[in-house]
Amino acid sequence: MSSDQGSASPRRRVVLIGLGLTAASALEALQDRFEVLALVRGGDDEVVATARWRGIRVCPDTNLAAVAELIGRLRPDCVVVSSYDRVLPSSLLQGCPFVNVHYAPLPRYRGRATVNWAIINGEPDAYLSIHCLTPELDSGGILHQQAVPIGPRDTVGDLYARLNELQRAALAEAVTMRLNGYQGEPQAGTAATYACSRVPDDGEIDWSAPTDQIDRLVRALTDPFPGAYTFRGLERLWIRRAAPAVDGARYEGRVPGRVVRVSRADGSADVLTGDGILRLFEVSRDDGPPLRACDVLSSVRQTLGLRKTDLVRRLAGLEREVASLRQMVGIDVRQISEVVSARQ
Repeated sequence: MSSDQGSASPRRRVVLIGLGLTAASALEALQDRFEVLALVRGGDDEVVATARWRGIRVCPDTNLAAVAELIGRLRPDCVVVSSYDRVLPSSLLQGCPFVNVHYAPLPRYRGRATVNWAIINGEPDAYLSIHCLTPELDSGGILHQQAVPIGPRDTVGDLYARLNELQRAALAEAVTMRLNGYQGEPQAGTAATYACSRVPDDGEIDWSAPTDQIDRLVRALTDPFPGAYTFRGLERLWIRRAAPAVDGARYEGRVPGRVVRVSRADGSADVLTGDGILRLFEVSRDDGPPLRACDVLSSVRQTLGLRKTDLVRRLAGLEREVASLRQMVGIDVRQISEVVSARQ
């Protein structure tokens, strides 16, 4: 189905809910064909600035009650959701058509963090799915679906850039189709799978895992996500850029996480994995800038990962500090008692 908008017809009115990385291209896709009544988005970034420059109302309160009040007051012809972290209730969905943008091959990968999971799981493709929004999570009829290959060195940022371009090209037409009455291709519910949410702590590297698995984790969590991380002793290090070492030495005696090579020529440090070597190029400390791996990992006696021996050493150190404090407090108490006794 295609658009039937004539030059004399009033532009249909939409509200865009866009909290994440997909909102900018969604706004670009909608603003030329529809009257965008409002953008629901917190913060103050380029997306918000663009909306205000174009005279679009910006609603920073992303709470569900505030969103429901806004939609009830504006009464749009359609609500477009391109990244929202709440499930909309059926009572709200009855007011007008809702169209949702989901970066996954529905009915597979319903849920959250789908682009990250696609890389982590070694999927061959990432997907754009535009579908009718229903009360059940990511379950409505599909209006448009398109794949983008995941290359061997693609990061999550690379994939979002390509998927956002696909969205920019396809979203307006998909919304028009929905407004013209098309309900989309029904999803096969029996084929549905789900992706759970991810939190920063999920990015810890298990160095006993295969090299490719660790490499995918690093690429899946690059900027703007917090990143994959490990520990050097009790210090957390974020792995910003890495790749499997195709020219690395073969190790039959291996300690996963052990630094085995440091190169100042390319700034790298090689770390043993469960089956090979991951070459680290850039790392960072908490809240610090990216650093050459060789400037942080300079010794082949270092082992990355949180180890029991590091924890035992830290506990022993804390016990010594506590014992020292108790001794100091005991001395102070005796001194006070002696002074009081002398004055009586």
